[in-house]
Amino acid sequence: MTLQDGTPAGGGTGLALPEFLSFVPPTLFRGVVAVVVLLVAYYLSKLTRRVLGRRVARRFRRQSVTQTVLRTIQTLVILLGAFIGLGVLGIRLGDLTISLSVFSAVLGIVLAPLVGSLINGVFILTEQPYEIGDMIHLPEQNTYGFVEDITLRYTKVFTLDNTFLVVPNGAMRDRDVVNFSAEDSRTRLSLDLLVTYESDIEEARRLIERAARQVDRVIEGGPDIRIGGARYPAAPTCYIDAYADHGVNLRLRYWAEEPYKLLTLRSRVQTNVGEALVNADVEFAYPHSHLVFDDTSGELQVNARHRGPDEPRPDERATKRRREDT
Repeated sequence: MTLQDGTPAGGGTGLALPEFLSFVPPTLFRGVVAVVVLLVAYYLSKLTRRVLGRRVARRFRRQSVTQTVLRTIQTLVILLGAFIGLGVLGIRLGDLTISLSVFSAVLGIVLAPLVGSLINGVFILTEQPYEIGDMIHLPEQNTYGFVEDITLRYTKVFTLDNTFLVVPNGAMRDRDVVNFSAEDSRTRLSLDLLVTYESDIEEARRLIERAARQVDRVIEGGPDIRIGGARYPAAPTCYIDAYADHGVNLRLRYWAEEPYKLLTLRSRVQTNVGEALVNADVEFAYPHSHLVFDDTSGELQVNARHRGPDEPRPDERATKRRREDT
């Protein structure tokens, strides 16, 4: 319905009210239409994401980038519906721009951390320090977990304690992140053992290596594993690390096939090693000291006398003397 001057009923430049709905207030009608437009845009965005999901996944390969692109497309569809809804309500883009300019200073302060996280999220998606599904370690918090999701604002980590850790991307770029799943999931572990000098060192090394090879998920052998420009033995290897004060320090190095249960694997290796050395000519060393007194050590004056049955002990005499003084 329009007025005689041709403007829509209710004023403004919004949607005109049909004749058969002349009994409905124009403002209420436009509000209902705007809500319907937003709902249609929302469901249309979900449909668009579902239709384009496989095509985008084949294009980018990386799951984090794929999800980011799909979220961006979904957001653009919703924003398009929001602008259409504003047009239905009679709000012009120029008026909206003026309103935003009034609050630009306040919004700039409030949105500064969000914008920083978005920029850092772009860098994370570009630099690819980790990917969805990777197992990572955050040394500052001593937290192990799997990357559950990467957005432009935050990274969600599913920890091994069955909890979610949501970290802003700005904080993720400023801290150390150890990625156990990058390229090669094999992880090298080490175990230090201190044995006495009287032990059979060669037998100890042989038994330790064999005990480690018998543990499931430990790489028994094969071609050398390349790290950078160096190559390291794939089979467990026991080295003489140092001749220490209390014994010989042996260091076992072995490779785990997967990084997901390192503590369990390390415990099994230590159990096997301990059982293998029980009946061997090998003894674990421990800190000990020998006190030797000879003619050059000086003299120690010792005075001992017999104490009668009714005579108090020295500590009792001291306690009684303190009570008397007080």
